[in-house]
Amino acid sequence: MFYISLMVGLFAIAVAFGILFLIKKEPKVSSKIAEIAGYIATGARAYLKRQIKTISLVTPLLFFILLFLFNWKVAAVSVLGVFTSLLGSIIGMASSTLANSKVTSACAKSSDKAFRLAVFGGSITGFSVTGLSVLVLSILYLIFKDYQIVIGFGFGASLAALFAQIGGGIYTKSADIGADLVGKVENNLPEDDPRNPAVIADLVGDNVGDCAGRGADLFESFSNDIITGTLVASTLLSQYGPKAIFLPLILQATGILASMIGILITKKWGKNMAPSTSFNLGLIVTAVIASLGGLIVVKALLPDLSVWMGILLGVTISLIATVSTRYYAGMEGKPVKEMAEASKAGPAINIIVGLSNGLQSPIASIIMIVIAIIAAYTLSGGSLFVIVAVNLGTDLMIAYIMAADTFGPITDNASGIAEMSHAPEELVEKLSSLDSVGNTMKAITKAYSMSSGTITAFVIFTTFFALTKNIITDISNPYTTGFMLIGISLPFLISSLAIKATAKGAFLMVDEVRRQFREIKGLLTGEASPDYGLCIDITTKNALKQMILPGIVSVFIPVVVGFTFGPKALGPLLIGSVLCSAVLGPFFNNTGTAYDNAKKTIELNRELKGTLQHQAAVIGDTVGDPMKDVAGPSILIFMKLVGMSALLIAPLII
Repeated sequence: MFYISLMVGLFAIAVAFGILFLIKKEPKVSSKIAEIAGYIATGARAYLKRQIKTISLVTPLLFFILLFLFNWKVAAVSVLGVFTSLLGSIIGMASSTLANSKVTSACAKSSDKAFRLAVFGGSITGFSVTGLSVLVLSILYLIFKDYQIVIGFGFGASLAALFAQIGGGIYTKSADIGADLVGKVENNLPEDDPRNPAVIADLVGDNVGDCAGRGADLFESFSNDIITGTLVASTLLSQYGPKAIFLPLILQATGILASMIGILITKKWGKNMAPSTSFNLGLIVTAVIASLGGLIVVKALLPDLSVWMGILLGVTISLIATVSTRYYAGMEGKPVKEMAEASKAGPAINIIVGLSNGLQSPIASIIMIVIAIIAAYTLSGGSLFVIVAVNLGTDLMIAYIMAADTFGPITDNASGIAEMSHAPEELVEKLSSLDSVGNTMKAITKAYSMSSGTITAFVIFTTFFALTKNIITDISNPYTTGFMLIGISLPFLISSLAIKATAKGAFLMVDEVRRQFREIKGLLTGEASPDYGLCIDITTKNALKQMILPGIVSVFIPVVVGFTFGPKALGPLLIGSVLCSAVLGPFFNNTGTAYDNAKKTIELNRELKGTLQHQAAVIGDTVGDPMKDVAGPSILIFMKLVGMSALLIAPLII
């Protein structure tokens, strides 16, 4: 059975490279567009090369620690998890930096063609990330019969994702804040103006944060759900039969195939539709086919159809999460309109209104997740495997969701390239319209990731309790309440470290941009060119330096607590971390995105650009940048990394 998922994984990777080849065959772009795209690609490669080098310095230490605690198999599989995650990021970013200039050029002929090209460019990331996960895990399960060993792969993938997401987030938001504060607010320059020294670093950041970082994030989420699902299935073979062990991988392989059909639907039937409508059509088709495919898989492998009910609940959660996010963070939602209106009174009121709406935004998604978990548990007669099925159901559309997410940085870059190459105003406006759709897709992906990640974390700590036989019954026990409080505080610590690192990078960037405006004569008048490379170098060094500490904290605190106090302390720590992250993560994601869209709402009226209302919204957007692109995604990965660390050491602390 594992050979089926292995073949689907190979097929997905082949499709990804086939699409990459087709994009390469698109007509050559103009020399000016090629020049700017070359700057972006060079900066992105330089960052990723340094990031891989930095992670490679940490990896040998990880290998020897795991070798000492476990054996060579766990250590080797963990290192494999790190570098497979990075490989997915490399493929995704390469496709993004290739597609951006092609989209700019295609949009001059047809908005529809540019849209479809950007979707296909994004799908390379989706298919390569999911294909690699299914392929490598299938091989590992064929080699190792001890499913505990493969937990190491999930641990390594989570560690790489934390570094990639925090490092990429710090990079992109340091550059973005520097470009906005000095360029827009102080010098009243438009978005992506070539006179702004930070503009190339900002465009590079779209790729290393929103593409490579998010790719690593969804890779570890996808992989961890398969790993925990297989681990739980291995303990329930007497109830569900010997074929249950194959369900997680076969089910995710089905989701990849469903996503391929969804992408084709978006391309073929999405012509002349509004881009957002086309995405919605593809998403619904993917959800329906994945659900039906899930039914076929469950009927073929299991005697209990209640598992399919869990899968259906998971798919439904994913769809509802997009609706909730569109309301609280989308440009058409009431909260964003309120924030745009509040900007007339200045930045303080804009920020206050944004915070009030943001604090409310997690409630709907939390209630939805709780209802789904309780419904699955109750209707199945208390089956943990059905809750696992809910979790797997949320992953069935990951390849499609990842394609929609990577659409964002591709169109953002395409819009920036058009602006910097002094393209006609009509072309810039068409690409800006696609860019706004991309921002909505990125927000939806964050909501999807948070919902899926919360259920993943729930399954991880439930699996931990099952492995350690640790059932919390006495809430008044000091170990329970004390370590639960410590767990609750950890997401705040991770958020603090991530946001402070972004502020430090932004401070360095603001200083550098101001220096160039001050010292390079003729820069503001367009008679001289800025030093883009120096800004890229500053943000790269700061991001890679600052990403280490949050990763160390995320791994070592649960390990130290587990070995020092045992499962009676580590269990409550896990619960506290997950519960707090499940609320704090959506708050950061939705609030930051709403600040961004409030600014974009004002910018739709060109007469308002440069006004006090616009400047207030830009400041709000600047505050929201590290919230939505650094703190929020980092918390999501943190809560899964804490869980995988606990699962990894569980056999040693029982």
